[in-house]
Amino acid sequence: MIDRTTSNVTDCKLLSRAKRGDKRAFELLVIKYQQKVQNSLARFVKDRDELNDLTQEVFIKAYKALSAFRGDSQFYTWVHRIALNTAKNHLVARSRRPPTSDIQVSDAESYNSYYQLHDIDTPDNILLCEQMEQILKETISQLPEDLRSVISLRENQDLSYEEIAKIMGCPTGTVRSRLFRAREILDEKITAVLDGR
Repeated sequence: MIDRTTSNVTDCKLLSRAKRGDKRAFELLVIKYQQKVQNSLARFVKDRDELNDLTQEVFIKAYKALSAFRGDSQFYTWVHRIALNTAKNHLVARSRRPPTSDIQVSDAESYNSYYQLHDIDTPDNILLCEQMEQILKETISQLPEDLRSVISLRENQDLSYEEIAKIMGCPTGTVRSRLFRAREILDEKITAVLDGR
């Protein structure tokens, strides 16, 4: 339960920093999800080189479209949608018939793909990602019960403020306040890790 909450909070904070131009934060998201994206694409593309190119293209598209990501879904859900559209467009461009199953999304926006991602799956970056997850796990476990509960209900169970208020027996404003305080504490930890403090 804490693992999923930690993951969602981490994604949220990394996205927030990436939207403000922090490329390192986006690199950590790529490290976290590139294998899952590649596994999704492998259902449609068997050639290893094509697969690597398409995986890179998905994250280039995601990076260029970050400002349009509203957070209505989890980051991976959004990236997965981009991956499916990219695979479909690739197959159509290669005059192949795209599989009809698992592709029920609108066409992806067209992007120039002249940007190249650097090799970011380095041992240092992987270690940093693991350290951040561990630090957040520890930080969440040390939060006061009211803050720990509200962050878990919101990030793990994706409940609305009103639903959380009913469960916790407090006003919606109190839920918002507790969530703000919990996120503030977690944000300080993430900032410290990313800044190397």
